[in-house]
Amino acid sequence: MPDLPPQPLDDAGWPDEIRDLRDGFAGRLNVYRVMAHHPELLRAWAPLRAHVVTDSALGADRSEVVILRTAHRFGSAYEWAHHVSRARKLGFSDARIAALGRDDPAGADADDGLIARAVDALIDDRRLSPDLDRALVALIGRKGVMDLIATVGFYSVLGYMLMSFDTPIDDDIATEMARAPLHG
Repeated sequence: MPDLPPQPLDDAGWPDEIRDLRDGFAGRLNVYRVMAHHPELLRAWAPLRAHVVTDSALGADRSEVVILRTAHRFGSAYEWAHHVSRARKLGFSDARIAALGRDDPAGADADDGLIARAVDALIDDRRLSPDLDRALVALIGRKGVMDLIATVGFYSVLGYMLMSFDTPIDDDIATEMARAPLHG
């Protein structure tokens, strides 16, 4: 039998050495239930996740802009669906979210457009140009620029895993997206 890509672990298959993570962030999402196949990686991942997801200098709204744009650029349906849900909870309109999911985010407001261009530059050129860096520093500060780069990297790694292992969108998010598809 071929070695199939890892699927999300259920509670019964969860490794004992990371049982504490199951009761926190890791047990709530399929992406981390897949990552639990490598307990050492998931344990090491946790502190960076805490910074990128909750402690970033970008703040919640701008982090979502970065994540949505990264999800779009990677074509990661899992990340896109999860972060459409999160962005809506933050008060984003469907039009604002949809603008970030276009190849040309021209409909985005100026700040979102600048951040989208930064994500695009990191993915396409693997760097920010000096002019783009200066504009970003003026908008979000040096720590914000560093957190933007870290967020793109973090969600790129997740995207590679999600798409390589064809991780299913969590049921609650799939249901939410089916009930309220993105319009805009």
